[in-house]
Amino acid sequence: MGATAQAAEPGKDASAGGLPRILVLATGGTIAGQADARATGAYKSGQITGEQLMQSVPGLDKLAKLNAEQISSIGSQDMNDKVWFALARRIQDAFDKNEADGVVITHGTDTLEETAFFLDNVVRGDKPVVIVGSMRPATAVSADGPGNLYEAVQVAADPRSRGRGVMAVLNDKIQGARSVTKTNTTSIETFSSPNDGPIGYVDAAGGIRFMTQGAAFRRGTYQLPAGEQLPRVEIVYSHANMDAVPVEDAIAHGAKGIVLAGVGDGNTSKPALDALEAAAKKGITVVRSTRVRSGFVTRNVEVDDDKNGFVVSEDLNPQKARVLTQLLIAGGVTAPAELQKAFTATW
Repeated sequence: MGATAQAAEPGKDASAGGLPRILVLATGGTIAGQADARATGAYKSGQITGEQLMQSVPGLDKLAKLNAEQISSIGSQDMNDKVWFALARRIQDAFDKNEADGVVITHGTDTLEETAFFLDNVVRGDKPVVIVGSMRPATAVSADGPGNLYEAVQVAADPRSRGRGVMAVLNDKIQGARSVTKTNTTSIETFSSPNDGPIGYVDAAGGIRFMTQGAAFRRGTYQLPAGEQLPRVEIVYSHANMDAVPVEDAIAHGAKGIVLAGVGDGNTSKPALDALEAAAKKGITVVRSTRVRSGFVTRNVEVDDDKNGFVVSEDLNPQKARVLTQLLIAGGVTAPAELQKAFTATW
């Protein structure tokens, strides 16, 4: 199978009777962090294992039968293709062999949205995958990790979560992988979905409330590329008085694709735009996204995308546009019209 989207395969039924089986895959992050003496509030990410995290949350064993595995122990600023592939393969194997009814991934918040979006595009099946993190380390006086982890398991164990793709659960909100993004550097109220809002909520009194039916979340998946690495795709950030150097540098370092984090509706300066047009003529995939927090990037408004051979990211922010571009290039999809069709189809 190439990069063409495939219909999601139905997940196998949960075993009859008893609690649902949830596989917890730990990667590190603040949720597994411990205090560090270098400064007030300082901590080191990824110091606590997934097993220890589960043991620290009262009542988890009443929600599901839990099994924890350690995939990595890193801060998510160091998240990489190797860990992504390991997660995707382990999740797919667990679903294909009917080892679990759902998966929870503990993760740092810095790149949580990118991991969620990557997995949403490569994991087949309708069983729930929930990614969770925290803004405060496990040793903080008011750590948010235990509550987030409890709710993540609660969502993964709920049969209504099937067919919704990868979800992020933090701070009593359930967010879809496509739209969720981190919006504040330190506040626990950081994750939001600017273009379409949360897909659901979790609270102690009312339980889980989904805002839409699961059938509304129709999605395709792409083949996980062979090997352990995705193609090199660079993000170039637009700003006032921008020249062509960042674009030329990306080309010089072997980029197969360039995502523009543009101003406004995915625009940039004339020198940078000219350099991007030259890149597209060389066969480098060019995708226009925006540094603006919300809204869609539209074709052929301020920029002649048809003439220049550009693709627009629709609602995808630069970091998610990069992930999709990598998957498409890895699957041999490089024609601008086919690339644009893939970006549009994910909405």
